[in-house]
Amino acid sequence: MSPVSPAIRRVRHPLKIRELTVKRLTPVSPRLLRVTLTGDLADFVSASFDDHVKLFLPAEGESRPSLPTVTEQGIAFDPTRPRPAARDYTPRRFDPAANELDIEFVLHGEGPAVSWARRARVGDVLALGGPRGSSILPSGLDWYLLVGDETALPAIARRLEEATPEECILALVEVEDGDAVLDLPTAAQASVTWLRREAGQGGLPDAVGELILPEGDGFAWAAGEYASIRQVRQRLIEVHGLDRQRIRASSYWKQGEIASHEALDD
Repeated sequence: MSPVSPAIRRVRHPLKIRELTVKRLTPVSPRLLRVTLTGDLADFVSASFDDHVKLFLPAEGESRPSLPTVTEQGIAFDPTRPRPAARDYTPRRFDPAANELDIEFVLHGEGPAVSWARRARVGDVLALGGPRGSSILPSGLDWYLLVGDETALPAIARRLEEATPEECILALVEVEDGDAVLDLPTAAQASVTWLRREAGQGGLPDAVGELILPEGDGFAWAAGEYASIRQVRQRLIEVHGLDRQRIRASSYWKQGEIASHEALDD
């Protein structure tokens, strides 16, 4: 039998801007709010658990955002209206039958997305673009490692929820305190370890360095704060000898910066 390829399969999607309405608000934890959106979702596609969409938020004093348009040169904004703030978020759940899309907001710090989420009410309107593409992890491996902080929790929860009984998944999740610990349903053979900052339980890089990984071929996925995830990637390579092709690491935010989102590689 030939070995399973570790390569990530990339799929492109047509870019479309949609106007969506808040249908439901569900507190998942004291620091995590699930916003269920409905509206123009008929052809929405999210093929991977770590897809990201761009949310366009209403400007101060406006009830709905100015909708950008898609041109051959990219996204264009109406110069006569305030340009909406835009932030990247993970599609947590898409239900085509119910025409619902869930986005989960971490309620920490300040910023346009967090401020909007704190004030959100049923009937509020925002715009959404993407996903422009999906990065699909290799299937059929012996194990998968998921590493992240609160901002990666929607993606980790979705990956576990969509897993099959044959999959072996290890997850390391760093949160502020016990109130942020969630039940993460999965059919997989899964082990989830929670690191609580309030309890002084180290950080993700140290926890990754101390891991004993399963035998066989595996793949590591990590996302969260830039400096932390950069160190996580280094530990996977230097301590565990994991091939760079078997790691997907992303910065979902960066201490001291606004709207930072980037892949971490060489």
